[in-house]
Amino acid sequence: MSRARFLRAAAGAAAGGGVLLGTGQAAAGAPRDTAVPPRSGAGAGRGARAPEVTKIRDLTGPGITTAYRMEATDLGIPVRTPDGRMLFVFGDTFEQARVGGGWWRSPVALYSTTRDLDAGVTWSGAVGGAAARQLWAYEHDNPVFSTVLPSDVITVGSTMYLHAMVNKGLGNVVWTEIWRSDDSGATWVHTGAKFAPDLHGGLFQLLTWAEGNDGFVYVFSTEFTRSKPMILQRVPATRIADPGAYEPWGYRNGAWAWGNPPTPVLEGRFGEMCLRPMAGRWILTWFNEADYRIDGILMDTPTSNMYEAHRRTLVWGGEWGNEDDSHVAQLYGGYVIPGSTPDNLHLAVSQWNTAEGWPYRVMQHRVRGFA
Repeated sequence: MSRARFLRAAAGAAAGGGVLLGTGQAAAGAPRDTAVPPRSGAGAGRGARAPEVTKIRDLTGPGITTAYRMEATDLGIPVRTPDGRMLFVFGDTFEQARVGGGWWRSPVALYSTTRDLDAGVTWSGAVGGAAARQLWAYEHDNPVFSTVLPSDVITVGSTMYLHAMVNKGLGNVVWTEIWRSDDSGATWVHTGAKFAPDLHGGLFQLLTWAEGNDGFVYVFSTEFTRSKPMILQRVPATRIADPGAYEPWGYRNGAWAWGNPPTPVLEGRFGEMCLRPMAGRWILTWFNEADYRIDGILMDTPTSNMYEAHRRTLVWGGEWGNEDDSHVAQLYGGYVIPGSTPDNLHLAVSQWNTAEGWPYRVMQHRVRGFA
């Protein structure tokens, strides 16, 4: 599938308090064919005031990331580095302000030392030196694959891990893999971990992960087609690069348990996702392809019943020429920026005009009142 077709599918839809554990103390409800969970509202929730959304600034584009030779890019997955900075990891990147505009790279990354998120994220440097260089060497559009896209990045102790999807055409994953960095993202090496594209029925292609305080990393994942539900797994933090150490969360014989074959924990059409521990709870944001918006859930544990958890729409899809702070044309992504709180949530939101090739950028939006 071409990049344009992949994003146009989403645009077409527009027309129309606990500890950081995942122990199952608030287990997810039974799957839909056993006990139908209550359906969440359209975003604001019953009797609730809609969150206040403000666009803080563009994070990429001409005059902003020109010095790094990356005027056109997307995603911008943020994480705190072991040395205390922020690292934003981007997807397909081009030198000029249009898709296909010279020097194609992916993934690339920029550093930030910003502390006041309300003032807007600014850049302090790029991985690779003066220009943002590809995190590891490969040729695009080679006989095996076309590009490698970041899925999510996590810091565990002094090591950073990056899960990446190897694509032969957007949405056609040929395998996924994990890379690691022991120098706060400056250099990356392959861990040897590779995952087949049809693992768990294809639902372990696009993922997001975060570490609890119980020794486990929790992983929500789906297929990289924006058409499938989401499953949950966990892996010991010390074995994140061991494919055999991942343990699914599933419903069998009337109960949920670790080690069962995975059962969808939330139905829908999931795109980019971001799981992060926050203020003693867990936040999950994602691109909701079916409803053309970015949604968020706040839950006590990763195994909480997601149909009953606190859920809001954070940023709505919009139409070109009719946008405002809370309505963004051809939006996707929606990654939580470190330093956010449930009541002052900052997101890296992507936008791509597939008809024109520009804008193709990342923006910073602030959401107040989510919690």
